[in-house]
Amino acid sequence: MLSPSLFFFLVILLHNSQFAFGLGSTCSAPLGSGSAASGDPYWLESIQHQGTSPFNLDPTSYQVFRNVKDYGAKGDGITDDTAAINAAMSSGGRCGPSCGSSTYVVLLRAYAGPELKVVDKYVVSSPIETYYYTQIIGDARNPPTLLASSDFDGSAIIDADPYIPDAYGAQWFINQDNLFRSVRNLIIDLRQVPSSNPAIGLHWQVAQATSLINIVVEMSTDADTNHQGISRAIFCPGKVGIEVGNQQFTMRNLTVNNAVTGKVNQNTHRLTFLVGFTFQGVTINNCQVGFALKVGGTSITNQGVGSEIIVDVIVKDTAVFVQSSASSNGSLPYSLVLNNIQLTNVPVAVGIADGTTVLEGGTTMITSWGQGNVYSGTSGQDVWTQGSIVSASKPFSLLDDTGKIFGKGHPQYANYATSEVVSVKSQGAKGDGKTDDASALQEIFDKYAGCKIIFFDAGVYNVSDTITIPAGTQIVGEAWSVISAGGYRFQSQSNPRPAIRAGIPGSMGIMEISDLLLTTSGPAPGAIMIEWNVHDPVGQQGAAGLWDTHIRLGGAVGTNMQQTQCPAGSMFDSCQAAFLGIHLTSLSSAYFEGTWVWTADHDLDGSGQTSVFTGRGILSESAGPVWLIGTSEHATLYQYNLVNAQNHYIGFAQTETPYYQPLPAPPAPFCINNSYHDPTFHCNTNAAWGMYIQSSSNILVFGAGFYSFYRVCRTFLILRSRPELTSFSASQNFRQTCVIPLSCQQQILDIDSASAPTVTVYGLSTVGTTFQLSVDHEGIVNAGRNSDGFQQTMTVWHY
Repeated sequence: MLSPSLFFFLVILLHNSQFAFGLGSTCSAPLGSGSAASGDPYWLESIQHQGTSPFNLDPTSYQVFRNVKDYGAKGDGITDDTAAINAAMSSGGRCGPSCGSSTYVVLLRAYAGPELKVVDKYVVSSPIETYYYTQIIGDARNPPTLLASSDFDGSAIIDADPYIPDAYGAQWFINQDNLFRSVRNLIIDLRQVPSSNPAIGLHWQVAQATSLINIVVEMSTDADTNHQGISRAIFCPGKVGIEVGNQQFTMRNLTVNNAVTGKVNQNTHRLTFLVGFTFQGVTINNCQVGFALKVGGTSITNQGVGSEIIVDVIVKDTAVFVQSSASSNGSLPYSLVLNNIQLTNVPVAVGIADGTTVLEGGTTMITSWGQGNVYSGTSGQDVWTQGSIVSASKPFSLLDDTGKIFGKGHPQYANYATSEVVSVKSQGAKGDGKTDDASALQEIFDKYAGCKIIFFDAGVYNVSDTITIPAGTQIVGEAWSVISAGGYRFQSQSNPRPAIRAGIPGSMGIMEISDLLLTTSGPAPGAIMIEWNVHDPVGQQGAAGLWDTHIRLGGAVGTNMQQTQCPAGSMFDSCQAAFLGIHLTSLSSAYFEGTWVWTADHDLDGSGQTSVFTGRGILSESAGPVWLIGTSEHATLYQYNLVNAQNHYIGFAQTETPYYQPLPAPPAPFCINNSYHDPTFHCNTNAAWGMYIQSSSNILVFGAGFYSFYRVCRTFLILRSRPELTSFSASQNFRQTCVIPLSCQQQILDIDSASAPTVTVYGLSTVGTTFQLSVDHEGIVNAGRNSDGFQQTMTVWHY
């Protein structure tokens, strides 16, 4: 919208071939669908590895990419490889026990090696203890197996947050801060462990910027098995496919087969403690219970399942689809939404553990069914419902050819040869955290867009100006390669400038970006981190998107905005990190999965809370289709702002209001900019909007958690020109006393009357806010009527 250019690229995909105008200058033909031969290694194994961690204490010797075989692992199915794998994980002073967090001891780990042509099996006899900021990646062409030995001793094969022995339940990491993890392309085999022994595939106690991709867990078929898997995977037999006790996630594309014979407490998904979850695209075959929900109470002292959204599910030959541990008795706790559920030979659709049937099953379709408090229009009157609820009209453009919400997995390019991948470091970019790489990166995109996969070797790539990525580009990072924008061009709030421009306005084509991290070297109050202009080619859903790509602003080494520079309670101009996180322009489409837009509330490379300021989170003016699965946190004005937007699917959107508000109250320290459709702030809105919807249509929210935890309670001295004289106390200023009385902020989600008729919100959970949902700035859904454990939950709102 803000670019003067009228030229655009046209990319049309037919039969997996890409035809594009404006290919890179070195390109003689489009990339196509990959030319790797059947015996070729996965390109990630054989490409030259030049990745570095520039801010590491010893950057020249620190090794980012590590092949476990280089550390002595055999992968022969006989040798115990536990010590070798854990050595590959831990060597080099990495962030493990008592570390907390770190962004400069990154790791990308690979199993197998380029010389091997068979699927390897790595025997493990105790847990693989995963350190902070780690990607564990198996061969995407031939996934290796982690084979638990018969004498396996430990909690899980892969443990993302180990318990400390004899420490009364203490763990390596704080659960809410256990960030930046990914496990991909592995088979975890528990079948050698006696079925009477507890055995878990993954202990995945993590928070944002985490993912599980292409995981298979093989478990015992015995009727009395104690084997368990975890999430975003395929699970074969076992006692429990997934046991969930987290705050908020979207889990997509799960399959559980034969996860029980015989015992009613053996289930495919066992949900114990959670605020909100969205399960999308689940298949359950031949199990005893599909989802087992532990019912708690209406206060945090007895937390159980909070909000559960289950959409686009196929269930076959299973006794009970959803089973709760206790009856609802006509009120909360626990909210349930079932949408587009196909049952085949499932006698009970919804039941209770005592055998009571709530909803008969059979071979049938559940279009839309819910349990909880239902709201409509502007009345504010809740209606307790245990039955059919409104079925949101889903735009065709958001659906796949089976009528389900479209989904697309993280691109891994398994069919591509190494020769089809080009390294940015091999082409002249430095990624050393010091050199200005803007010109080098732009030249690489201009040369290779559309005919090479562009590989960002691990590193920190400083850019002093906008980088324009042409439509047709496919980008892969390495352990979240960093692009850091800084300098005078990003200094002006009144003249904001994109750091990354994804396509030019009106462009059409592929745009796949995965495993990157965008940040600023502050201050950068005029930086728009991503201006997203590109649209899917005709007939190719989800061709333009982000996967496991994040925006992290402040709170890390290299940002100039850590705790010592931006302490909690301060308000320094030097701590203004960005103008806007992501801007989806009007002609764009987008598929964003696992995207976290985070302004730091604490220092990942130090200690203590911070006050870092970003103006805005995600602004969408897109006419769609748009799929958003992820989070946006701590921006000053809003986390999500949908303006003239159409055809959006939003799967569990999680937000947090900035901890420092209302001192200052929004828009401070930024100014309202009408060119970017900033919301208005009335006297009763002294905190950031979680979501603000204006003049939009066909907006579907399938799960959301909008949280406001703090209210600054003491006035303090701020001296911007003399920060050393500023007086504050973080412990005094950041208090959570407003959470229980629901007074941290008045309103958090606003929908204007022009948008309301075609907006549907399922499973909205809030914390600390008086009204959960407003229309035209008038509070409608009073949170006090919806107590649901830690949070307040509204099951559905429609107009």
